[in-house]
Amino acid sequence: MFPAPVVLVGDHAAAIAAVGVGRPVTLLSPPGAAGRLGALWWWVLAEAARARASAPVADLLDCADAPGHAMAALRCGCRGLVLARGPGFARVAAAAASLGAEVLDSRPPAMTILDWRAGDARAAPR
Repeated sequence: MFPAPVVLVGDHAAAIAAVGVGRPVTLLSPPGAAGRLGALWWWVLAEAARARASAPVADLLDCADAPGHAMAALRCGCRGLVLARGPGFARVAAAAASLGAEVLDSRPPAMTILDWRAGDARAAPR
């Protein structure tokens, strides 16, 4: 569901730059973004990026260790989440599966937008 490479993006400009490369990509939010910035913020950012993309774009919202934020993200329409294992993880994963969404229990290796824009898909993940 999540094409490589994974690119860390923290704002609209970075998301648009990531999809502007014209290759499949997964956008990864900053750590804990669901709690600090909100699921709706991420959903709007990802949808705006997808609207400008010429290749498949997936996205992952980092919910840290907060299953409540993860459930809110699912209700907003987010279909890719990162949630640390703990109380509530199984419930969130089951809810996600019923919606065709996916929950990862750790952040995947990601590159910066500068590495991605430079065209080096082999850049060292951060």
